[in-house]
Order: sequence, then structure tokens, then C-alpha cells
Amino acid sequence: MKKCITLLFCLLGFVELKAQMPHDAIYMNKKLACGALIYGHSSWTNYWENNLKRDNPNIGRLSTESTTAMIAYGITRDINVIAMVPYVKTNASQGNLMGQQGFQDASVFVKVKSKAFKGITAHAVVGLSSPVTNYVPDFMPMSIGLGTKTALVRGMISYALPTHLYVNTSIAYQARSKVKADRDAYLMGSKLYQTSHVSVPDAFDAAFRFGYLKKDNQLELFAEHFSCIKGDAIRRNDMPFLTNDMTMTTVGIYGKYQPKKIGVNARVAYVFDGQNVGQSTSISVGVLYQFKIN
Repeated sequence: MKKCITLLFCLLGFVELKAQMPHDAIYMNKKLACGALIYGHSSWTNYWENNLKRDNPNIGRLSTESTTAMIAYGITRDINVIAMVPYVKTNASQGNLMGQQGFQDASVFVKVKSKAFKGITAHAVVGLSSPVTNYVPDFMPMSIGLGTKTALVRGMISYALPTHLYVNTSIAYQARSKVKADRDAYLMGSKLYQTSHVSVPDAFDAAFRFGYLKKDNQLELFAEHFSCIKGDAIRRNDMPFLTNDMTMTTVGIYGKYQPKKIGVNARVAYVFDGQNVGQSTSISVGVLYQFKIN
């Protein structure tokens, strides 16, 4: 569900406006808001079945499209709230598996910033997400989401370097609820559970970002790692399942241009290593609009 709007910076009269996401160190000023509409597309033909990298003629190329609506608002200069909801559609180029589509999970985050000390700031983020429609989570890899209720806690450190450069590091823990699956029993590893309520592994993610930011221009390189705390592996020639230990390491680039209230951004990312996930390439483009709420 991660979409990228890292920084928006523009002038409206004499007012400086900024917009941000839960994983960056950018804050909206008090009573300022930014709305965004972001289109994303990702696809893969190869995936890791546990550690075995392979393709699957029954799927061919799996494509996922999403359109995400988001708004960020400044309660104060150091406390922001962010809300978003995506509409997701999946499709396989081969085989008989039907693609799914619908609204996925609504998310709300609160982000708090500490006072700066020699260019270093610390940040804390708490967030909640929950499905907004009754989609089928265990029809993987065609499902549009995992169907879990998730609580997230994130810590970040940001360091402003000379000549408009910056470094941002973060780590987060995601506590995930059980999911009611469309079945009466399921396997996790070699153990059979006689219930439809599936335990989805908790997860963590970490990231490192290095970028350039000056007024309405931003360019950022990033590396992100996601991993479940526990879980099992995709069994040989079987479909993935909610209990799988999904791990991925992603690298990418992000850019943004916003000379006035309206701006655009773009992001490209590639999964170069993983386990029980697809080796996907993803792109996203967004239209951004900033305004004041009295």
C-alpha cells in the first residue's frame, strides 16, 4: 500500500506550503492541507517460491493497477495527520485466474516531529489501516490486499546536509490482525488449522533515503526492505497464502516538480531480491494540490 508523495514545496502568495507522507520528514504548516491523486502500476513474470526464483505459465505476467486518494493536514507545524484509500485492480496475462478489483484499505497516520539539533530531527509515526470493502484476501496472487487490520509504529531520523542534500532513515513495526478466509481450514507450514481465521504474520520495514531538495525541485534515491517476523513458505507449485513469510528489498528513484499550488511527482521502484514475492517493477505518477483550511 506504499505510494510515494515525499515532499511538496510551493508558494501561494507569501505562504510556504509543504506536503508529506508517513515515511518522510516533511510537514504541512498549521491549517495547511495537500490533496493528491496517484496512479500506480506494477507487474512481474518471475517470483520467488520460497528461495527458488521461477515463472508460472498459469499466471504469465501479473499486473496490479491502483488509484490512491490522499490528504495531509497540518494540525500544528510539528504534528500532521495523513489519510488515504486506494482502488486496486489485478490481472493475469495467462491462465484462468480472474482479476479482482475494488477499494482496498483505508489508512490514517499521525506524525510528530522533535526539535532540530544541528540539522538532525527525530520523528514518530503511528497509524491504523482497515479494509473498506469485503474483498477476498486469500485468493492470492489475484487478491487486492491481505484483509488485515494493521497498527503501525515508525521511528525516523533525518539529517539536513549542506547544498540542499538530506539523509533519512526509518524503521517500522506492523502488528496485523487475523483474517477470515474463504475456507474452513488452512495449512501453515506442516500444521493444519481447523478454522477459517488465519494468523497473518506481523512485519517490519526499514528504509534509507538520500536526496536533493531545493524549493520546488526534489530528487531522491531510496532503498527499502520489508520482511515478515515469521511465517511459512510457498509450497512447490502451490499458490501463495496469507501465512507466507514475505520478504523483499527494493531500490528506486523519486522526483517531484511543483512550481505553484498544482504539482506532479513520479516514482520508479524495482524489487531486486525477495522471498515468497514477485520480482516486480513499479511506477507511479501523481497530481498534487495544496490549499489552506481556515
